[in-house]
Formats: sequence, structure tokens, C-alpha cells
Amino acid sequence: MLNTLAAAVFAMSTIIVPPGGAPGDTPPPDHITIDVVTINGSGCRAGTAAVAVSPDNKAFTVTYSEFMAQVGPQALPTDFRKNCQLNLRVNVPSGFTYGIASTDYRGFAHLERGATALEKANYYFQGMSQTEYKQHNYKGPFSDDWQATDTTDVAAIVYHPCGEKRNFNINTELRVMAGTSDKKLTSFIAMDSTDGSIETTYHFAWKVCPPRP
Repeated sequence: MLNTLAAAVFAMSTIIVPPGGAPGDTPPPDHITIDVVTINGSGCRAGTAAVAVSPDNKAFTVTYSEFMAQVGPQALPTDFRKNCQLNLRVNVPSGFTYGIASTDYRGFAHLERGATALEKANYYFQGMSQTEYKQHNYKGPFSDDWQATDTTDVAAIVYHPCGEKRNFNINTELRVMAGTSDKKLTSFIAMDSTDGSIETTYHFAWKVCPPRP
């Protein structure tokens, strides 16, 4: 089920660097929790995505159980593209704010020769501009686990505004195209897991908020 999770935050002009370390070096000592407020999309019915915060407060993971795009004789016309949007409430200790420094995506794909697939994602805070989609492409023949990492430069990390309440939104899309492959064969790309071993990991960057006047 959809439990706790940790996320990112935006505060360029209202944050200070933690003493003795660069931004992101010092996570808050108290445990972070994340609540899944809403879950929408063709790739994630309610109850098919779970979030969890790492014990050291340095990351959170999202695990999907039915997130797969496919083409082939058994696929519906709409199955070639699947998307998922998570709206999260990130509960952080008072005095801290955070952003996303990097994200690790993992899954499995089976692509026949001539077929292609992609994974793309972005995220943003409620009421703020969306980050650009980052996309990763795959080409058949391919039948294996896949992994991709998106890293944000330190100067470009977006932080949650200190003292404000803004939910964190994650948009993820999977797409597969038959291309010149044999239309009698199935190709797919998945970001789901039946044993919890395939998950998306979001790594935090932390900063300390200035004391309120």
C-alpha cells in the first residue's frame, strides 16, 4: 500500500548551508515520512505503487507493480503508452528543506528487432514550474534489465520553499513502438516488480532553513 516517502523542496533565496558541510551533506536527524495523496495514470491503478524512505533519510524509493507498456497481438491499442503521476506530501523536520539531486530508474524490457522503447520522467512542486522531461531510449533486439540515472547539477537543484506547504509531483511515462518488428511478436518495457527488487530511487539534497524572525 501507499505509505511513507521522502521528497524534494525549493528555496533558493531562503536557505543557508548546513554548518561544516556543503548542501546535501547533512540530512535531518529525525525520520522523514511521505504520504501518497493521489495516484493517477494508465500505468498505476490505486494500490499499485508504494513509497518508502531510506533509514538514513538520504533517499526514497517508489515501487510499481503494474507499470508496463507493450505492443503485440495481445496488446490493446492504448497499451503502447503508460504513464503514472504521483502526488506526494513530504513531511520533513522543522528547519530543513530538500531537493532531488539524482534519480535511479530500473526495469525490464523485451524488444524485438526493429522495436524501440523509452522511459521519461519529470517532477515539480505544486504551483511551480515543471522540470524538463529527461528521456532514455532503448532499441531492439533487447531482453534484459535496464537502468538509467538522471543527475542534476548542484547549482540547478530546485528546493522546496522553506515554511510553505507544497506537494511534490512525479510524472513518469513508458512507451514502446513496434517499428519494423514482426507485428505477430510482443515487445514491452516495464517498471514493475513482483518481488520488490525493481524500484525507482530519488536521492535527496538537503539544506537548513534560516530561523524564522
